[in-house]
Amino acid sequence: MPLSRRYFFFGSLALPALAATKTPAERPNILLVLADRLPSWILGCYGNNEVRTPNLDRLAQTGLRFLNHFACAPAPAPGRATLLTGRTPMQLGDADFPLSKALEGVGYACSAADSAAAAKSLDGQAAGKPFFLTVDCAHLRPPYDSVPRKYRDLYAKLKFATFSQEAPAKNAARDKEMLTDLALNQRQVAAAVTALDDDLAALLSRLSEKTLLDQTLVVFTSTCGSLLGRHGLWDSAPASDPANMYEEVISTPLVWSWQGHVPPQLTRPELVSAYDLVPTLCELTGAGLPARNLCGRSYLPLATGKPLPRKQPWRTTVFSHYQNTDMARDKRYKLVLRDQGKGPGELYDLPVDPRERTNQYENPQFLTVRTSLAAELSKWKQTYSA
Repeated sequence: MPLSRRYFFFGSLALPALAATKTPAERPNILLVLADRLPSWILGCYGNNEVRTPNLDRLAQTGLRFLNHFACAPAPAPGRATLLTGRTPMQLGDADFPLSKALEGVGYACSAADSAAAAKSLDGQAAGKPFFLTVDCAHLRPPYDSVPRKYRDLYAKLKFATFSQEAPAKNAARDKEMLTDLALNQRQVAAAVTALDDDLAALLSRLSEKTLLDQTLVVFTSTCGSLLGRHGLWDSAPASDPANMYEEVISTPLVWSWQGHVPPQLTRPELVSAYDLVPTLCELTGAGLPARNLCGRSYLPLATGKPLPRKQPWRTTVFSHYQNTDMARDKRYKLVLRDQGKGPGELYDLPVDPRERTNQYENPQFLTVRTSLAAELSKWKQTYSA
């Protein structure tokens, strides 16, 4: 497999260096690399052995990988909003509280750039002032015209085993054209992901050149996932009518790397959500939370390898909402309700049925599970809709 020069740079970051004694600034720089429509299952660090992501895989090795991170609103725009405001999809509206506003209050220079301009944005940061830079990765938006040919050539003849070759679903609502030549479009997606991986390496190289790596927390995540042919659908939740809550659209990557502070090669199994990012970064930086009814919780102790208070264990259920569709998911089961339970429902036993093929919603053997999760979901919506 041909490796880019960027990979050799990043691969040269030896793990022992993470234990360096150099003390970073009291408040670290924060580089948030944010993709749209990137499911965790497509990445090497999450078990995919066909799509090449060596730089992101190495980033996960030098830091922390959350095994169970979920989008609260599994579509790009509302997914981004929940990440950067901490609000649930039901709470989004006018006068949203962006994360940057909180960080500006404690002295951060906040900005956003696409991947093409991100290096220039790093060069423009003032010395001695912490920055919060959000980098938007554009490669994963169809029709993938911006992906250079060298990446597409990597996958020109590959037949994927980790992608599904399924007929279009009867309830497919958008991006149906992507399902016509499914193998070709899956190869284009793989190329786009590898291009994104090289973009990440370029950012890390620039941080190294500016001697900022040990002063910078790098966070990599995605606003939502996408199906990419699985279940006969292509995009995220709105790929189907009604909207879906399949694992491929809600399960998103979350990687943290911060030399000397985030233990290397760490994985965390807890269920964390996009709505936890704002509380986490506010705790990290000392920024004040907005005076809003936020449902998220800081996972900073998890990210830094510290124990939680005994009387405050981590949650066991996460939730998602999109249009008329709601989801409650614990470590084993997933419940999907539509139209407040009046529409078609779904219930899956995920360890037994990870691809969500067998709907147990009407199975009386799962009635207790269904009732319990429905009660939790109802409470979440009632508590965090305003």
